[in-house]
Amino acid sequence: MVREVAESCVDGVVMEMVAAYCGRFYAAKPELAARRIDAIGFQVGHQLTERYTMERPRFSDHLEAIKFICKDFWSELFKKQIDNLKTNHRGTFVLQDNRFRWLTRVSIDPSVESLDATEKDSTTLGDSAAQTTSMLLYFPCGIIRGALTNLGISCSVTADMSNLPACSFVVRIKT
Repeated sequence: MVREVAESCVDGVVMEMVAAYCGRFYAAKPELAARRIDAIGFQVGHQLTERYTMERPRFSDHLEAIKFICKDFWSELFKKQIDNLKTNHRGTFVLQDNRFRWLTRVSIDPSVESLDATEKDSTTLGDSAAQTTSMLLYFPCGIIRGALTNLGISCSVTADMSNLPACSFVVRIKT
């Protein structure tokens, strides 16, 4: 029996987790909030990979594991594959999702925007939205890092969101 959760529920949990860590728990220390969100993502990715690779043989190389993340793992999480995979064949991989689901609904809260519009300029509001969005991306970075760590690949993962809702995840294998 396959167990699934509604997309809206997952979206809500992720958004509330980011809001809680950034606004309540670590409001004065965004770097601690980012590390904690990444750590939660790491646990989720580690456990999901355990489930999804239970009946598979071990991967023989890094590229095979990355392909698993791009096709099977991403399909289980987001009901679609990664749109583009690039590599320099020296331990750096770029996974691009042209319509990353968690970024399709990101916007600035209009009530906050209208209250502060007289005191703040639009660049400050834009920076605030960019910071919130970047905090949101620590969770999927942690998921990818946890999944690859469970597959025996030590790495670091960063995200680039230069053209929303597109997102690129840069995976650097540690040697």
